[in-house]
Amino acid sequence: MTIVRDAANDDTQARPGMEGEDARLVAEATLLDPVVHKQPRRFYAAMRKLDPVHYDAALDMYLVSRWEDIQTVQRDPLTFSVNKGYHTQQAKGFAEEFQQILREKGGGYFPDAIMSDPPYHTRVRKLMESAFTAHRVKDLEPRIEAVVDGLLAELADKGTMDAVTDFAQPLTIRIICEQLGLDWSIKDRIARWSTAVTAQIGRMQDREEMLGHAAQICDLQQYLIAKMREREADPREDMISDIVHARDGEGEGSVLTFEEAVSLIRALLIAGNETTATALSNLVLILATEPDVAQMLRASADDDRLMNRFVEELLRIEPPVRGLSRMTTKEVELGGRVLPEGAHLLLLYASANDEPEIFPEPRRFDMERKNIMKHVSFGGGVHKCVGLALARMEIKVAARLLVRKFADVRLAIAEEDIAYLPTVATRSMESLPVTFTLRD
Repeated sequence: MTIVRDAANDDTQARPGMEGEDARLVAEATLLDPVVHKQPRRFYAAMRKLDPVHYDAALDMYLVSRWEDIQTVQRDPLTFSVNKGYHTQQAKGFAEEFQQILREKGGGYFPDAIMSDPPYHTRVRKLMESAFTAHRVKDLEPRIEAVVDGLLAELADKGTMDAVTDFAQPLTIRIICEQLGLDWSIKDRIARWSTAVTAQIGRMQDREEMLGHAAQICDLQQYLIAKMREREADPREDMISDIVHARDGEGEGSVLTFEEAVSLIRALLIAGNETTATALSNLVLILATEPDVAQMLRASADDDRLMNRFVEELLRIEPPVRGLSRMTTKEVELGGRVLPEGAHLLLLYASANDEPEIFPEPRRFDMERKNIMKHVSFGGGVHKCVGLALARMEIKVAARLLVRKFADVRLAIAEEDIAYLPTVATRSMESLPVTFTLRD
């Protein structure tokens, strides 16, 4: 079954005079513009057509908008460096001050070890993956179901909820807390920590905001370091213990350094909940604005194959990650443009997923797409999301139970009034108030 997603509000529909408007948009627009940031599809479409590797002067980055160019980048992690791209992006404009604050008050500055390049990345990722192989995702399904069921039961009698703060964030935070072996009572702190860490690659914070975010990250690191010290002395059945005691062979490099372990556990906690929470918020948004999609999901809830396909199409049509960065390590041609060494790129996953030449009628929610797995919402290549199986499981379980228990989900505000977090890294809603009724 296919459903047209949001056709009435689709800002890529052709109309007279669009060619000239597209040219002006490419010449003048920036992702830092709040209007473009909130509704970027027209900008994406214009770039794909006129300037697929477009230099956004205000952002000081090249925006890579086409699917094939993103594949090219992801196939060559040495020419297009994640390490340089990510760490140049971090706390842009305030990096030195940000790092010094973490050294003085946060236990140290720990560069993100997973955001690195081969061959170093190969070793770190293999050790990180031990945390996931030790906790088979399929075995987690009953526990995820219990958590979702409990959250929905708490909300059932209210008839209203904020899909972000009452449902998506608590669900993902609770699951990752259980896997890491952390106390659920810190859920409010984790939400603040997630916002602070995401803001560092978002390119939209001012200095005052950076200082506030840095204080939150100091709190996060001090908390995690204390938990790691506990697991060093007394290992448990949790992911923190898996990371702290991870080993691959013998000799130099067979274990993680303490600095590497801090950065990986921090990444598991933040990335393990932030992007999945955004995907769950997008799920509720679609159910609230597209009743035909909600009906289709309800009809598919008992078919595991269809549910898996629903999750993939949801991730394609509303990817939680807007884009992640790379930096060229030498002069290279990409998308018809010669890029110099040191060019800072932003891979626009949302644009690639919306490309009609790859996904015909891209605004059509189609669970039976033959190439449904070609979306790039989890990245690709050696840097494909390490937690994708857990994310898929959480989304599938949440979607199934939502439509079984709740009916007539509707927005409690106008769709145009939805506010998004100020970051170019994700497209995360600040809040999503909805109403609903209970199924018999």
